[in-house]
Amino acid sequence: TGIGTFPGRLRAQATSAGLVSPNVCMVMPEVTEGPFYLDPKLVRNDITEDRQGRPMRLQLQVVTADCAPVKDARVDVWHCDAEGAYSGVSNFGGVDARDETFLRGTQISDARGIVTFQTIYPGWYRGRTTHIHYKIFLNDRTVVTSQLFFPDATSEYLFRHVPPYNSRGATRDTMNGDDSIADRAGAGAYAAIVDQREFYDASLVVGIVS
Repeated sequence: TGIGTFPGRLRAQATSAGLVSPNVCMVMPEVTEGPFYLDPKLVRNDITEDRQGRPMRLQLQVVTADCAPVKDARVDVWHCDAEGAYSGVSNFGGVDARDETFLRGTQISDARGIVTFQTIYPGWYRGRTTHIHYKIFLNDRTVVTSQLFFPDATSEYLFRHVPPYNSRGATRDTMNGDDSIADRAGAGAYAAIVDQREFYDASLVVGIVS
């Protein structure tokens, strides 16, 4: 429940090391790609399109195991909308979104190893806790496929009190502690969250073996 909320001391240490998140340089374990990876070749910063939800700035920082930033890595992300629907597929949660591309995109890491996406906080679907999928490529070779997760307390607040998350007429059935993929990914896979009033700042350092 508290994972993803880090003390100021750890944040300060991460900042002084040039890192965006205190989950410092842990090499991310591979976990299942999960549903619906597509490659629509959408190199873009803002992946929101017409999806409604709590705005979120997502930063991923790609580093080696010794914290050296990885420049020019390709990072793909994709996730469901506030109501649990994915773009590019049909009949998932009763929604036909085959011709849509919302909440998908690609960025290339800068000199600090950072990519930034403008998106919304993801919703949920049955059997999974709240998450975002990502892939990282170096020289057209996939080096890690994984997922990032969020504090249960943040998710529960949104899903209970904030539209459109709270308009589904259903209660999510899976928390972080019940999700086998989150368990396999480990504590280093939880994004640090800062509430900036108008949006959430979510950040994660992704350690890779190049």
